[in-house]
Amino acid sequence: MKDILIVAGKRTPMAEYGGALRDVSALELGALAARAAIEQSKFESTDFDHAIFGNALQTSGDALYGARHVALKAGLPIEVPALTVNRLCGSGIQSIISAAQLIELGEARVVLAGGMESMSQAPHVIRGARWGFKLGQGKLEDSLMVALLDTYCGCYMATTAENLGRKHGITREDQDEFALRSQKLARTAWEAGRFRDEVVPVERFERDDHMRPDTTLEGLAKLKPAFSKDGFVTAGNASGIVDGGAAVVVTAVDRANTPPLGRIVSWGIAGVQPELMGIGPVPAVKIAVEKASLKLVDIDLIEINEAFAAQYL
Repeated sequence: MKDILIVAGKRTPMAEYGGALRDVSALELGALAARAAIEQSKFESTDFDHAIFGNALQTSGDALYGARHVALKAGLPIEVPALTVNRLCGSGIQSIISAAQLIELGEARVVLAGGMESMSQAPHVIRGARWGFKLGQGKLEDSLMVALLDTYCGCYMATTAENLGRKHGITREDQDEFALRSQKLARTAWEAGRFRDEVVPVERFERDDHMRPDTTLEGLAKLKPAFSKDGFVTAGNASGIVDGGAAVVVTAVDRANTPPLGRIVSWGIAGVQPELMGIGPVPAVKIAVEKASLKLVDIDLIEINEAFAAQYL
């Protein structure tokens, strides 16, 4: 495999659902991060061969154009093609994998990749309204809530976390303790300036605001289960809903003209039972580690999405 590097990376702050970025489209958020990443990379816009962006929920009128509009807004030439990918929560990571694959195949040397979401702009829709209603009124549907329901297994995303918790004997107390740990680590990282170099402000908004730094174990214990009476997934130990965008520049080593952030050595993708959706990273990690001829004990730092506490544990 070629030496494939990530030479730049920028993101917007992650904003609370319905908060500071609710009036900014996903495409604008992606473009803002993309411009900053391109500038950081020291590449010229004419050096780019492709743009790939992940977007799971298309929420603005122009979202259909996705990566293409992000690339143009970021200043890439008209001739540079673009691709929007959707692997749900893994869409942004998929954009990086797809970029690496293009480079490995010799179809690109420098690729702009990233992800973008505006959950706040998810519209309400009335299905069938285009053709009219013969009797009665149409039903107003929340496209965000509908998107969180997997109709194949009849499970909401949070329900899959409930299923994992029950299957593996993970208690509510275990989940709340881990959720508290996540909040503390996020606060410590921000206060230590860990994210200073990667975050590009959106006007005056410059800091993730979904964090709850004053969270306590007692406060978490008071929250009621959000999805079933006898459940244990609450607003305090569940995945948040935020708006934001991120972008990276991926390139072959012989085109790199700035110290890299990292090198891509492998990736893994796996399918699992839909009702146990959140366990997917386990087989995927095993695939990635094996492809890289490594063992898990060889890894010094593991970064994994702490969406639902039950899922992570």
